[in-house]
Amino acid sequence: MSFVTTTNREPESTVIEAVLICVNQWGWDKVTMDDVCAAAGVSRATLYRLFPGGRDVLFEAVRMRGLDDFFTTMRAHVEGSETLEELLVRCIVIASTELRHDENLAKMLATAPGETLGDLTVGGVGRIVRAATAFITPLTDEFIPANEAATLVEVMCRLVISCYLSPSSTIDFADETSTRNFVTTFLLPHTTATTSY
Repeated sequence: MSFVTTTNREPESTVIEAVLICVNQWGWDKVTMDDVCAAAGVSRATLYRLFPGGRDVLFEAVRMRGLDDFFTTMRAHVEGSETLEELLVRCIVIASTELRHDENLAKMLATAPGETLGDLTVGGVGRIVRAATAFITPLTDEFIPANEAATLVEVMCRLVISCYLSPSSTIDFADETSTRNFVTTFLLPHTTATTSY
C-alpha cells in the first residue's frame, strides 16, 4: 500500500515526496529503495528508470528539490526590493526564519545528524551556494555587478547556515532590526552599491 497519492502528479515528484515521508519516519540512513517503492506505489524498475544510479541519485534529487522549494519561497518574499539593503535584509531574515521553522530539517538533524550536517556544511555548502546564486543574483542586477553579487550571496549563505547551526548571542538573523544593523555595518560598506544609502 502506498503512502503518496499519485493522482495528477509527476512520477518524479511522487517518488521524492515518498522519500521525504520515509526519511521523516525512519531517518536518512535507514531508508531503503524498497521503502521508497512501497511509499510511492511504484516498482523498483520504475524507480530506477526515473533515477538511474539508485539511492545516491535519488537522494541528490531530493536535496535539490528541497533547495529549489526553499529559494522559490524566499524569492517570492524578496522580489520587489527597492534597494540592495532591503534585498539583503529580506533574504537573510526569510532564510533564517525558514530554517528555524523547517520541521523536516529539524527531524533530519535529530535522526541523522552526521549526514544532515554534511549537507549543510562541508559536503553541501557548494550546492546551497549554487542554488542561492541562481535564485538571488538576478535580483541584484540593478544594484551591483554579477561577480560582486555572487560573492555576497556566498557570504550570506555561510553566515545564515553558521548562525542556524550555532546561534549567536549578539546577532539574530530572524530579526529585521538586528539583521539590518549587521547588513549596514558589515556587508554594504564592502559593495559598490550607492542606491542603498
